[in-house]
Amino acid sequence: MEFLRVGRDASPHTVRSYAASLSAWWDYLEAAGLAWDAVTLPSFLPFLTVLRTGDPVGVHRLPTASASAKGVAESTVGLRVAAVLSFYRYHADVHGVEVAGRLYRVGGRRARSRYVRALAHLDRGAGHASPAVRVRSRERGPAPVLTPAQAEVILDGCARFDAGSGQWSGSVRDRLLFATLSETGMRLGECLSLKHCDWHVGRGGTPYVEVVPRQDHPAGVRVKNGRFRRIYISDDLERLHSEYVWELCDADAHRAVDLENWWVFVNLRRGEWLAPLRPETVYDLVDRLKRRLGKAVPSAWTPHWWRHTHATALLLSGAHEHVVMRRMGHADVQTTLTLYGWVTEDAELKTLANWKSFTTNWRGLEKSSA
Repeated sequence: MEFLRVGRDASPHTVRSYAASLSAWWDYLEAAGLAWDAVTLPSFLPFLTVLRTGDPVGVHRLPTASASAKGVAESTVGLRVAAVLSFYRYHADVHGVEVAGRLYRVGGRRARSRYVRALAHLDRGAGHASPAVRVRSRERGPAPVLTPAQAEVILDGCARFDAGSGQWSGSVRDRLLFATLSETGMRLGECLSLKHCDWHVGRGGTPYVEVVPRQDHPAGVRVKNGRFRRIYISDDLERLHSEYVWELCDADAHRAVDLENWWVFVNLRRGEWLAPLRPETVYDLVDRLKRRLGKAVPSAWTPHWWRHTHATALLLSGAHEHVVMRRMGHADVQTTLTLYGWVTEDAELKTLANWKSFTTNWRGLEKSSA
């Protein structure tokens, strides 16, 4: 775990995920009476049953499982298995533990190799190591999105502008948070990592926000993949941020902290004043909005829905996939196509509904050949 945290500079969320996976694995080893360094492929396979059903076959129920325990989602099964296999590959490389050789195959044989070399992707022949256990993920359906009407209801549920009085009612901070997620397509962690110095506004040009990799957020949120990017924003979002800054100044926040280099989204009412918002606080806010707005919004919506909505809107508006990739911060365009390719594909398939226009050319070819 320390190698993962320090040696590979993994995010705190990744470390927690691996810790949860290894905890589940050790529960299984204890219940099955297996030594951690004597695992074989046949003794590993029941672990998948444990994860999928919560009721292992051939071993005692796990100490942490209740009588009504249910298994985890198949995607979580894949993460748990990957973490355990990674653990054994580490110990094969560092301490010569042979378990990995029983759980991996090279070509048609089980692998005795250690970690895959840095350039192993250039040499995927008979010596390529692959897991002997594979978890098939289910086909993903369309990413969940918010309609324009639902998005507006959520934003207005946070704060509204009264043209008559020229004042905002409600929480401008909350509206800015969801408006930023909506207009930029940022992940929640990236949004909470923003500092005021990352907003470049009021300079006569197109305003923009910089997503800057940082590791000093008290809640441990980070920019995924550690990639810097620039996201251009609208004048409306610029004005909303300016209104929020004025509210902070009216509350004397600039006297308590160096506002320019402080976090954008902070506690203003609950908790420690001006402490950076935590993801749990945002999810609590989402739950309160769901209760207040009722059926006007989807019961399952989360902050990540804004990201899906943003990418979907861009593609439906005709934005090129590589542009969407850069704006969303994906590692490559294939990620964008995998997640959102259905959007443009569905639109293109709808154009085939006018069958007569597509068969016109066929009729012309038939006449010319005759």
